[in-house]
Amino acid sequence: MEKVIENFLTYVKVDTESSEESASTPSTAKQHDLARLLVEQLQKMGAEEITYDKECCYVYATVPAALGCEDAPVIGFIAHMDTSPAVTGAGVKPHIIENYDGKDIVLNQEKNIVMRTADFPELPSYTGKRLIVTDGTTLLGADDKAGVAEIMAMAEYLLTHPEIPHGKIRIGFTPDEEVGAGADHFDVKLFGADYAYTVDGGRLGELEYENFNAAGAKVVIHGRSVHPGEAKDKMRNALLMAQEFQAMLPVVENPMYTSGYEGFYHLDALNGTVEEASADYIIRDHDRTKFEKKKETFLRIGKFLNEKYGEGAFEIDLKDSYYNMKEVIEQHMHLVDCAKEAMTELGVEPVVIPIRGGTDGARLSFMGLPCPNLCTGGQNFHGRFEYACADEMETIVSLLVKIAEKYADEKA
Repeated sequence: MEKVIENFLTYVKVDTESSEESASTPSTAKQHDLARLLVEQLQKMGAEEITYDKECCYVYATVPAALGCEDAPVIGFIAHMDTSPAVTGAGVKPHIIENYDGKDIVLNQEKNIVMRTADFPELPSYTGKRLIVTDGTTLLGADDKAGVAEIMAMAEYLLTHPEIPHGKIRIGFTPDEEVGAGADHFDVKLFGADYAYTVDGGRLGELEYENFNAAGAKVVIHGRSVHPGEAKDKMRNALLMAQEFQAMLPVVENPMYTSGYEGFYHLDALNGTVEEASADYIIRDHDRTKFEKKKETFLRIGKFLNEKYGEGAFEIDLKDSYYNMKEVIEQHMHLVDCAKEAMTELGVEPVVIPIRGGTDGARLSFMGLPCPNLCTGGQNFHGRFEYACADEMETIVSLLVKIAEKYADEKA
C-alpha cells in the first residue's frame, strides 16, 4: 500500500491544469503527459486491455478476474487526471510532514504562507498523522491525483496478489473534470463495467451518492461609453449594470452563506469596461424543483433589466451541466451499502454526505454507469492550502481492494 504515496508524489509534479477557455479536448495538451505515464506504469504492472485515447486523453485498463470469479459483476474505479485552473498546478513541490503536531503549518517561511488551525479547524484532528502539503505557491493536486494514485496502487496490489478473490476490474482516468467536461468523451460501452465508483472525494470515510444539479451561465452586458464629463442621461456603465444584476439575486443564496443541501448562485468571474462586461455564474441545488426555480429567477432578472435598459442590453446563455445522481443511484443502493460495509470492516466510520459540487460520476450515472463517489484523503481542494493525509490514502487503497473482494461472490 505504500506505493500509493510514491506514485502520488510523482503525479503531482506533472502539470495537468485544465482550462475553461479552451474548446479542445483535452482542454490542455499537457494532460497527455500524465496519461502517457499511467499507460507506461499499467503496462509494467501487467494490466490488460489497456486503451489510450490519444485524441481525447482517456486511459482505460483491466485487472482480470481472479480464478473462479469470472462471473462476478465488472466493477470500475475512475479518477480524473486534471487539476483545477483556480490555482496554478505548475511546479508543485510536495512535502511530507511526518508526525504532524496539530499546530499551524508554515508552508513557505520566505513568503509567510501559513496554514492556520484557526482557518482550518479540522487540522488538529490529524495530529500524529503524515500530511502531504505544498510550498504554498501552488495547489497540491490531490483533487484528483490522490484518486489516481490510489486506483493505480490497488491495481498493482491485485495483480501481484492473485489469491485475492475479485471479479474483473476496470479502471479509467479522465481529463477535464475540473472544467465540467470529464465525461464528454468517456466510452461507457468500451469501459464495459456494470457499476463503478469515482474516487474523487475528501476525508477518509466520506461516501457520496448525491450531488448538485448544476447549470452554468454567461451574462454579457452591453453598455454605452460616453466621456464622463458629458455622461448625464447618456452613459450606460456595463460594469455597474453587472453589479445591479448581481444585487437582484437572493443575498443568502450565495456559496459563502450556504451548506449541506442549500443551493446557491455563484459569481465566478467578472470582466469588462464601461462599454461591455461579462459575468460567469454557476447555479446549484440538490433539489431538482428548486434548481429549476433558481434558473427561472436568473432569467427573470435578465428580462426585467432588459425591459429597463432596452432589449439586448443583457444577453444570457444558460446551460445545464449535470444532474443529481441520486436519481440513478437509489436504484442501485448495493453500491453504497457495499462501500459502507467495506469501510466498517476496515475500522473506518462511513460518513454519507451530499457532494456540494459534482464529479464525473454524476454524468456517468445518467450515461448508464451508476457511479457513487469515494473519499481520497485530500482536503482544501482548489487552493494553495490543499493537503492530503498519507495514512488515509493508504487505507483507501485497502478500501478499494475490499470493495473489489466484496463483489467477488456476486453474479453479474
